Formats: sequence, structure tokens, C-alpha cells
Amino acid sequence: MFDNLSSKLEKAFKTLKGQGKISEINVAETVKEIRRALIDADVNFKIAKEFTNRVKEEALGQNVLTSVSPGQLMTKIVNDELTALLGGKTEEVNLSGTPAIILIAGLQGSGKTTFSGKFARYLKSKGRNPLLVAGDVYRPAAIDQLKVLGEQVQVDVYTEDGNKNPVEIAKNAIKHAKLHQNNVVIIDTAGRLSVDEVMMKEIGDVKKAVTPNEILFVVDSMTGQDAVNTAKAFNDVLDFNGVVLTKLDGDTRGGAALSIKSVVNKPIKFVSNGEKMDALSVFHPDRMSNRILGMGDIVSLVEKAQDSYDQEEAERIQRKIRKNQFNFDDFLKQLEQIKKMGNIKDLMGMIPGVGKAIKDVDISDDSFKGVEAIIKSMTVQERENPEIIDGSRRKRIAQGSGNTITEVNKLMKQFDEMRKMMKSFNKQKPGRRMPNMPNFGRR
Repeated sequence: MFDNLSSKLEKAFKTLKGQGKISEINVAETVKEIRRALIDADVNFKIAKEFTNRVKEEALGQNVLTSVSPGQLMTKIVNDELTALLGGKTEEVNLSGTPAIILIAGLQGSGKTTFSGKFARYLKSKGRNPLLVAGDVYRPAAIDQLKVLGEQVQVDVYTEDGNKNPVEIAKNAIKHAKLHQNNVVIIDTAGRLSVDEVMMKEIGDVKKAVTPNEILFVVDSMTGQDAVNTAKAFNDVLDFNGVVLTKLDGDTRGGAALSIKSVVNKPIKFVSNGEKMDALSVFHPDRMSNRILGMGDIVSLVEKAQDSYDQEEAERIQRKIRKNQFNFDDFLKQLEQIKKMGNIKDLMGMIPGVGKAIKDVDISDDSFKGVEAIIKSMTVQERENPEIIDGSRRKRIAQGSGNTITEVNKLMKQFDEMRKMMKSFNKQKPGRRMPNMPNFGRR
């Protein structure tokens, strides 16, 4: 998502490259390119025009410092305005009360049920005890889907066979939650193929009956401005509290994400970007703006690593590195930790400067399969003592893993170089900075 917008914004900033100062002429040219980029990304025309007018006004009111180029200043201004357009600040979900009640709304096919499962997993990871409620009484597959998702994330699912009254189901589910110490109730409601009065009245009745802490409106970001129009129609009736954008990993231009806050004046609270149940993130406007402008998102990358990493395992690996005993079993475990963090290309895109470099590169989540196959074709002794792997062993490993000897040799060489690097770091005196590493945090 946003790849096309990012490249067009970069092109717009090049207008100011090499310019000694900001002028009305070069700002007007840059702003024109920015507006065109936003409209191409399916941003509402009025919003795009208001956005670029603010950028122009801010830019012409600035004096460029000798240490800052006009292009850098314009990037900073656009970054600030993009952050504001996306909501300005991160908005938390209201989980006060026991139980907290969260109502999930949206059109059929928007990803409501899948989001409900992901949200339950997210809350469970934060120490909550959620209950999923199957409130879609019209689509039997929705109930079955929620049960499957509940099993995957190990969260209880409340259903009532034969009851077609969503209001009664919601009220009974809350009673059930109180009896079973569930401190959050997530009610998955019925969707329709389009906005209609029957659906709106029904979900309105559920809202009146259970008085939810939050109503989250789930939007398929692939539908662009249609998603924004649907959100407005729902908000006029429900006055929901926040938006969830799904399918951000698809071929979407990003217009919904950039327009929706301005149209309904409700914050985006979560974004979903994959099929896996851990593919859900709290929405941070400033971080998303950084990514759009190619600045990466190191904070989110670190948070993903912290959520996925086993502290005891990390300490065990550190001890082995200090003793120069890091082996292929350890390496395999490290690959598993990395895979838990999510889509590889998305993770690399969070590193400043890397997203732009790999936008046209096909990086599959199966990239590690060849390496894993080679390691798993080794004997226990070979994994623990890589130095014993001679030519005949390499030939056997290649045949067993379905790879060539060249590929096995390449992995062995890379692994040996990695061990040497770890050994050199291990020799560093305490407090001494690693060679060729940036001096972070110092002036």
C-alpha cells in the first residue's frame, strides 16, 4: 500500500532539489505534483486541495535555514500535514467497565469477522480475557468462521443455535461474560452487500440494548472512496467511535486511509495487513506518514520484535555467542523468531530507505524455505558442529534437501562469515562501540 503515492511524492520533492531557496514558483510547482499524487491515490479532490493549500501556505511562510535544503523543509511540512490528515495522534480503544463491550460493524466482505478474531487475539496478548459473540444470524458461515477463529486464538465464542434475534444474543452473551469472568465482549454483527434500512435499524437496536463502550467500523481499504462514502452513511446512523482498515496488504492506492478521518471525523484505530491472526496493528498516524514519505518505521519494527521474541531464548543465544558456540540449531530458531514477526517485505519496508529500494522486488515469505530444508537435512551432530561438514556430507545434505551443492556451499560460507562477525563483536571491550557502527545517542 502507498508505494505508488510514495514514489510520486518523491518525484514532487525533486522539483525543489538543488534550489537555493523556497519561492512562490517552485512551491506552486511542487504543490501541484503533490495534489496530483493524492488524487491518483484516490484521495477525495476537496481533501487533496485543502491539504495542498495548507502545505503551500506553510511553505511560503518559512525561512529556510542554511543547514536545511528547501526539499528537506518541504518533506518536513508534508510529513506534519500528512500526520494531521491521518488523525494526528494514536487513539486507544475504550476498555473501561467489566465487561467492556465492543460492537463490530461494516459491510459484508469487509473483513469484520476476521478482524474480530484478530482483535480478540490482540486483547488476549495484552492480558485481557475476551469473549467473541456470533451476532451475524443470517450467514451460517459467519458463525462457523468465528468458531474456527476462536479456536485458533484460543478465545471462547458465544453462539445460540436457532436464535435469530441479534439483540437477545448480545444481551445473553453479556450475562455469560459476567458469569465466566470475560472482561471484554466483542460482538460480530451482520453485514450486508450495501447500506440498507433493515441493517441499520438492527444494529441500532443492538447498540441501544447493550450500550457498547466502542463501535468499530471495519472498512475494506481496497474499495477506495466507496469505503469513505459507506463509512459516512454508517456514522450518520451509528455515530461509531473508530475505524478499522483491512486488506492494507492488497493492491490499494490508499485513498480511504487518507480521506476517511476528514470525512467522518473519527480516528483510524487499527489496520490489518494480512491473513495471519497476528497481522493487526494499532494505527499510528505519525508512523504511517513516515512510511509514506520513505522514512521507514523503526519504532513499529522494534515493537514487533519485542512482541515476537522469546526473552529466555534471546539470553540463551547471547550466552552461546559469547562462548563462540552458535550453531545451525540456534540459527534455525532465529529464523522462526523472524517469521513470527510477519510479512518479510513489510518488515523490510519499515527500515528507512529500504522500502523504496525493494518496492519492485518480489520477496516471498517462503524465502527461508530453502535454507530451512538444508539445515533440516543435517544430522544432529552436523547442526551442533558445523565444522565437521566436509565435501561428502555437503553432497548428502544437498540431495536430502533438494538443493544443489552450490547452494549448500553458499549457506555454509554465509554462516561461517556470520560466526566470525559474532566472534569479533564478542571480543569488543565492555562499553566500546562496534566498528563501523553509527554513534547513536551521542553528540
